[in-house]
Amino acid sequence: MITFLCYCSLEQTAGLWTVSYIVLEKGLDADVAAIWGALFYLGITAGRFFAGFISDKLGDKNMVRLGIGIITAGIVMIILPFGMICTLIGLLTVGIGCAPIYPCLIHETPNNFGKDVSQAVIGVQMASAYVGTTLMPTVFGWIAEGLGIGILPIFISVILVLMLLLSERLNRIVKRKLL
Repeated sequence: MITFLCYCSLEQTAGLWTVSYIVLEKGLDADVAAIWGALFYLGITAGRFFAGFISDKLGDKNMVRLGIGIITAGIVMIILPFGMICTLIGLLTVGIGCAPIYPCLIHETPNNFGKDVSQAVIGVQMASAYVGTTLMPTVFGWIAEGLGIGILPIFISVILVLMLLLSERLNRIVKRKLL
């Protein structure tokens, strides 16, 4: 459940705050930054389209891992001091990395928790997702007010690491249960 909260926290916080980050921290013009902010969501859309072609081959768990890896690469690109183009491509990359995670986590629910309770579990997962979407961008805003907007890549990275740890823990639990 917290994996869903983490994913939606990451996506929504990145989607809502990266334009401000790029303008205030990196100095990009607000109009250009807004366009790139929209490309974050285009990255998610395009990523989900392409993920559909490879998800059967890789499986849900590996797709989640791949998404986390791509998000990590995007965050590194945003942090690195290689200029604005690297930062903007990093933003697009984070969007592409987000693409497979949510659908694959949902799709894997019957395998993880059993088909008989999967609908109830998905309901709780949705509630957790909505809490992350609603709460965490505001929490980041409070943190940024005190520490500065430059903390955004670190904030997102902490959420990403937590999401990775929790999803891998679930994978180990399910694997032990099947053995």
